[in-house]
Amino acid sequence: MRRKKGYGGIMFLGVLIALIAGGVYLYTSKTFERKAPVIVIENSGYWNGRAPLKIAISDRSGIVDYKITLKSGSDSRVLAEAQLNAPETSKTFELKVPARTVGLKTDSVTVEVEARDASRWNFFAGNRAHKSVTLAIDSRRPKVGVVANSYKIMKGGSALVVFQAEDENLKELYIETNFGKRFKAHPFYEQGYYVALIAWPVTVENFRAQVIATDVAGNTAKAHIPLYLKEKKYRLSKIKLSDRFLHGKVADLAEMYGAPANADAIERFRFVNETLREKNEKQIHDITSKVGDEQVDSFEQVPFHPLRNGKVVASFGDHRLYYYQGKKVSESYHLGLDLASVKMGKILTKNPGEIVFADDNGIYGNMPVLAHGLGLYTLYGHCSSLQVAQGDHVDAGSQIGNTGMSGYAMGDHLHFGVLVQGVEVRPEEWMDAQWIRLNIKDVIKDAKKIIDRRR
Repeated sequence: MRRKKGYGGIMFLGVLIALIAGGVYLYTSKTFERKAPVIVIENSGYWNGRAPLKIAISDRSGIVDYKITLKSGSDSRVLAEAQLNAPETSKTFELKVPARTVGLKTDSVTVEVEARDASRWNFFAGNRAHKSVTLAIDSRRPKVGVVANSYKIMKGGSALVVFQAEDENLKELYIETNFGKRFKAHPFYEQGYYVALIAWPVTVENFRAQVIATDVAGNTAKAHIPLYLKEKKYRLSKIKLSDRFLHGKVADLAEMYGAPANADAIERFRFVNETLREKNEKQIHDITSKVGDEQVDSFEQVPFHPLRNGKVVASFGDHRLYYYQGKKVSESYHLGLDLASVKMGKILTKNPGEIVFADDNGIYGNMPVLAHGLGLYTLYGHCSSLQVAQGDHVDAGSQIGNTGMSGYAMGDHLHFGVLVQGVEVRPEEWMDAQWIRLNIKDVIKDAKKIIDRRR
């Protein structure tokens, strides 16, 4: 009897273990997974009737069939339907709806998606999912038009544009250029109007710009900015590197900023002139690419003259080719204006601004950067000392530092840079009262007159 009882206990334990194991298998197995397929319908709440409908279906055990239907009033059209021979863990769709599928008087449509997976759950029937979204029909493009702009833009220079952009469901608004840069605009003066500074980089051969407005339904409108393009030839300099230069400041900077320990003199120079320069300029571009959302009604700037009796010792846009023992070893662009007066001369800001950076920046040495609004920034490199800190507000006429030789500077001077939304531009323009009047003040004045007449 004891043997029979012991044998029965073992059998019961074995069955129990098998049941537990089976339960664990059913609970964790991909074959018997219990989650319904996940359906994602890209949905802004609006649709223009032309843009592809973007839909994604995913499931761990695999999708075996699906059906996508578009309903418009009493009409119904199947956009996609299939029973798959082999389960697929994901399916994505960009469905173009045939023209005239959506009636002209239709206010909305409903997109319905059904899907079943390969799971053996639900008595081998699998899990089913159903999702529908209703989209309001909006086929009207935003209203976009240029109101006023600078007459011309010079290669390496700046321009200003005022434009109108209106749509009840406006999503994106920017100025797009032929070289991939997007400029952001500020709200201007009256609702529906915007203003922006734009720039033509010195390294880009041609320039085109247009206002792009897109609404949540996917409608897009464009307006070309009519600018006369003025070409400018910049200096090409061939510079011979001396051993004294390579083993002096270049070697010091290379060691300070982490050049490879076993690098030779030319490798150290390339590290400073290319690797370190790229890192420092990226930081500058990141700092000066920020643009606010506040409304702009005016933009009063006086000519920037940061040094009293400052003399130009190196030009903006200078393309520098470096040679050692007759062989070209590196190159760079000089994207500021070098000014010199007296040793440790006072650096003054002629326009108010916010200090957005005031620290060491590699080849630029001690470098304060000021934000003046509308995406306009000024930069002051190689300072021997700073009288400002990040976060300070400075008034016109304030001293922000003193000239010096910090960073990649061979003599006491100021590297003065001007940037528009992260693009270096000609400082000479912003130092010229007539240029500021014609290209900034008069454009804003003319735009206001036009807007006032439209009221």
